[in-house]
Amino acid sequence: MLQNYKIAVVGLGYVGLPLALAFADKYSVIGFDINETRILELQNKNDISKEIERDAFNTKVSILFTHDLKDIAPCNVYIITVPTPIDQNKQPDLHSLLGASQSVGSILKKGDIVIFESTVYPGCTEEECVPVLEKSSGLLFNQDFFVGYSPERINPGDKTRPIQSIIKVTSGSTPTIAEEIDNLYKSVITAGTYLAPSIKVAEASKAIENAQRDVNISFMNELALIFDKLGIDIDEVLDAAKTKWNFLPFKPGLVGGHCIGVDPHYLAYKAMQVGYTPKVILSGREVNEQMGIWMGEKIIAQLATQFNGEIKGKKVLILGFAFKENCSDTRNTKVIDVYNTLQRAGLEVAIYDPCVNRKQVQKEFGIKLIDSTEGKYDYIFKAVDHLIFK
Repeated sequence: MLQNYKIAVVGLGYVGLPLALAFADKYSVIGFDINETRILELQNKNDISKEIERDAFNTKVSILFTHDLKDIAPCNVYIITVPTPIDQNKQPDLHSLLGASQSVGSILKKGDIVIFESTVYPGCTEEECVPVLEKSSGLLFNQDFFVGYSPERINPGDKTRPIQSIIKVTSGSTPTIAEEIDNLYKSVITAGTYLAPSIKVAEASKAIENAQRDVNISFMNELALIFDKLGIDIDEVLDAAKTKWNFLPFKPGLVGGHCIGVDPHYLAYKAMQVGYTPKVILSGREVNEQMGIWMGEKIIAQLATQFNGEIKGKKVLILGFAFKENCSDTRNTKVIDVYNTLQRAGLEVAIYDPCVNRKQVQKEFGIKLIDSTEGKYDYIFKAVDHLIFK
């Protein structure tokens, strides 16, 4: 058992930052990120994602933010929380995860613990990350160093569920280490923890959480497509159906982001590696991927009816560009599909979203967001249900 935990959180995005601040309530914590600009912002108690308020940086134990790997060398617990996206072929992109593993391995010492929180497929931690740690450190797994996996459950944009209030699944590479990791998280997670029987079980539990939501939403989206052709209002159907006690009240909508729209591909990738092609998971993804285009086509059809087919040059305002409500994150946003569909039809399209970083949107998507909704529009489409729009 380690004494006097010195914790390094590697990757300070939506997952790593609140985790680092939570642990700094009791332990010495160093937050590490390769993004020097991000580090400078955090040193000034500024989270540009708007997820963390300035007061939250006033932790009980002082926290250090750094981009210098040498600064986290004295730590004995390393928690890796880097992004795990998919590539253009919908395959897992482990570049950042393995890079972080290599960096941590280069400073790893005997007795250290490395905990992964990044979403992966079952088996990834032990099959991909551990060999990198061993090679980079020259140490032996489960003799010189140990590993754990505790899937992140942060819900961006949700101010009602801070990290401490969300039950944490934990696991470790030996029974003793698993217990130690569980107790470590339990000391700061007031909602409690669930100690999984193995790292693979913990990895799989995260993968199915988001795959389940993806499939449920895809069912609602498919119903929306069907009922639209039948001339039936999907919202009226759902209002009627949810009067039954066991009806699950999911709603149709755009499914983007770095979790629900990505994680099912990790599960499908591993399934196909062992010879099974998942039908439900992949069909759900197929339905959800087309919804942005379908919504754009609906707008075009409504404008065509209103203006007798003369839609070229008509002005459309899209409210929201983030991937979900009350959030600044635009990763994998499906609003871009709506925008592109309308643009190709010859419409003049403007997007307004005060929650996101306009400079970042222009850099990544080539779209200049407007800073005001003033003006006349032929159609207004609320793509994201930000509270500010109410």
